[in-house]
Amino acid sequence: MLGQWLDWSLDGQPPAASQGDFASGTYHLHAPGILELTPTTASQDAHACIFSAAIHGNETAPVELVGEWLSGLEAGNISLGAPVLVILGNLPALKAQQRFLTTNLNRLFSRDQTAKGEEPDRARELMAAVDGFYARHAGLPKLHYDLHTAIRDSRYPRFVVEPYADATTDVEQWGWLAAADMQAVLHQHQHSWTFSHYSKHYHAAQAFTFELGRVAPFGQNDMASLKPMHALLSTLSEGRAPPNQPAADILFFQVHHELIRQSDNFQLCFAEDTANFSRFEPGTLLALDGKAGEFRVGNTPLYVVFPNAQVEVGARAALLVAPIA
Repeated sequence: MLGQWLDWSLDGQPPAASQGDFASGTYHLHAPGILELTPTTASQDAHACIFSAAIHGNETAPVELVGEWLSGLEAGNISLGAPVLVILGNLPALKAQQRFLTTNLNRLFSRDQTAKGEEPDRARELMAAVDGFYARHAGLPKLHYDLHTAIRDSRYPRFVVEPYADATTDVEQWGWLAAADMQAVLHQHQHSWTFSHYSKHYHAAQAFTFELGRVAPFGQNDMASLKPMHALLSTLSEGRAPPNQPAADILFFQVHHELIRQSDNFQLCFAEDTANFSRFEPGTLLALDGKAGEFRVGNTPLYVVFPNAQVEVGARAALLVAPIA
């Protein structure tokens, strides 16, 4: 049953019963792509966990990862010990194997958002689902792992973005991420209305955006490299303390600047296939914009993350970051 949830969500044909039981808990299909799992007995170390994927429709490895984890729950190989809200974000884009249909869903998670359209409507539906889930489990520590893959190669294929918010990140998270084979952490420097930011900003959850390799079609992902991440999801869903490794195994970066596309006449002044975390020396010309002019690296070398010249006007075309202790 749980293993077929993806098919139900994409086909738009939910089962006759939206609720039911499995070996270690109950399931409730709230809406297409929104599944809540409640344990028969919550473990002592349980968090209220949200695992989300497919906020961008062409990022398939996280969907396969969640599918494997759900199949393990159904088979009884994993015993549910914590409440989990499982979300597949942009179902039409996932079905079309496109990043998005009309606008980037992962920039719309603000309660002040009033835009019209399918993706803004979906953002509001997902925000309401998060609000309801955390309210139902108000006594538990909150956690949200939003799972993605990047559109390009990376010097560190598996990394996480820590959203900017007043809430602080628990030190234990870095050890969990190291044990899950995350290679780098990127600290955001300002509010960015992503899905993980929503949970951290509005609910003080432990929340991250995970980048788990590069975009690939279904069936062509390197799932072997994600076994440590599978172990992290599994132990959290069991309500146990995850494996821990020294945080010294992870490289940490801080955002110094966002390159924003401010006009139609915009270009990035480096190769389109430049990998994430590529380094640029002082004085290097990085961007030309018909409105903002040129942008050059200042006195300190910078590393580029998420470069994409094809974004909408007003959207972020790249993050420029520097290593920190």
